[in-house]
Order: sequence, then C-alpha cells, then structure tokens
Amino acid sequence: MPMLAGVTLDYRLPGPLTDLDSVPAEFLEGVGSEPLAICSPVHTMFVQPTDPLALDLPHVRLADNHIRPAARLAHRLVDLDPRPLNEQRAPGRQVVGTCRHFAVLACALLRYRGVESRVRCGFATYFAHRRAVDHWIIEYRPGNGRRWVRMDPEILGTAIVEHPEDLRQGQFLTGCEAWMAFRRGEVDASRFGVHGTENWGPAEIRGNAVKDLAAVNKVEMLPWDEWGRMTEAYEGKSGRDYDSLLDKVAEACTIDDPMAIADVYEHPDLRVPDSMVG
Repeated sequence: MPMLAGVTLDYRLPGPLTDLDSVPAEFLEGVGSEPLAICSPVHTMFVQPTDPLALDLPHVRLADNHIRPAARLAHRLVDLDPRPLNEQRAPGRQVVGTCRHFAVLACALLRYRGVESRVRCGFATYFAHRRAVDHWIIEYRPGNGRRWVRMDPEILGTAIVEHPEDLRQGQFLTGCEAWMAFRRGEVDASRFGVHGTENWGPAEIRGNAVKDLAAVNKVEMLPWDEWGRMTEAYEGKSGRDYDSLLDKVAEACTIDDPMAIADVYEHPDLRVPDSMVG
C-alpha cells in the first residue's frame, strides 16, 4: 500500500482495513444514508472480551478480537447472524472485539456510503473520574464539510454521556492532542492509560499518538500492535529525538493538513509495515 509523498488523503474512500468489497451486497443494501443511522446498529455488534457476556461464548470465538479488517468482521457477524448490517445483533450473536472494532466497522460503513470519516485513537474522559482511558472512536464530516463530528459508536444508545453521537470538546482527546497537551504541561500523564492495567503515563500517550497517526492515514491497527520504535518507547528507552518526531506528528494531525499527515507518516519509525496490515 505505497503512498507517495505529496499525496493527500480522501476519507470518503476505504483504506486497506475498511474496504467492504468482499461483503455481499445483500448485507449492505439496507445500510442507512445518514451518519447516525449508519452507525447506530454497530453498538450491538461487538462484545468486549472482558464483558461477562463474552465469558459464556465458546473459547474459540475470543480469537475474533484479533481481526483487523472490517470486511472480516462483517463476515463473522453474518456467519453468526445472517441478517443485513443495518440490523442490531442480540447477545450471543456478537463478535468479540474492543472499542477499536466498533470504530473500524462504523468507519467502514460510513465510507461505504461515501461519508468522509476516519477512526481516532486516543483517550476518553467519560469512563472514569479524573482519568483519560485508552479508547477509539470515529469522526465524520457532514456534507457541508464545516467540522469533524466525533461519535463514539460503542456507547450509542447508552447514558454514559449525554450525546455520544456528537462528543463535546474535552470528552475525547486523540493521541496527538494528548501528546501536545502533555508537552505543554497542561495534563498529568499519569492519568492517561489503559483501564484494568498498570499501563499509565507518558508511554501510553506516545503509543496512542503513533496509532492515531496510522488511523488518520487509513491504517487502523489493533490496540496492542507495535511497530517502528513503539516497543522501545513503551519501555521508556526512545529518547528525545523520538519525542521531537512525535511533536511533528501531533502538529500535522492537529492542524489537520492531509498532505502533512501523509508526509510525516512516511517516516520509517512511524509507518506500519505492509506485513502487519491484514
């Protein structure tokens, strides 16, 4: 999936992990035309591996948590429940996945309908008091193109936040936004991390900044994927030069310049190896 320097990104079109061409049309024909209608059923399609409902599933199905492409997720969904992807799924008919899987399928369906959309990796501030928890959402730009609307497809239909279909500023920070805030001394990095683990602090922000860059380049990896110097960074061994590189990443993503986003992604320490995409 080569991308030449100077090439911009079209978020209306799928990337290698959001292409639904292999999914039979009969399962996609009923997908809505408006973003909320497109995404609303998705919150019923997955179950977190730590959810009690997942514990009752056959052990072999836990491996679905490692599926990257949205098309394979769609195939698993219709294998379990052969109804169109505009219809909700009942417990037991869901695919085991993380917040990333909710976001990737929602983004794939939006792009299938030609809606400008992308996945964001970062931190949600609405799951735990005074904590920013590792999370993935989507954002889309309506036809008028005025602003990116942030939506959390995993919690649509719940009362976790008042408007999960249009998150307020500060309810979700992308990895790049969190990195910039950390570098400016505006946030306490020890409050950023992964729920249920000891993985908190600057290293988690570094990791999510790199994953966020990949996602806005339409390469939406798994939450635990590592490439480039990420392992070194998680171990606190990456040094100042890597932090300076992440400053460039955060700047490109924050000013939202597609050409700059594509260009910085070409750095060998940042680009996802082709062998990992699939």
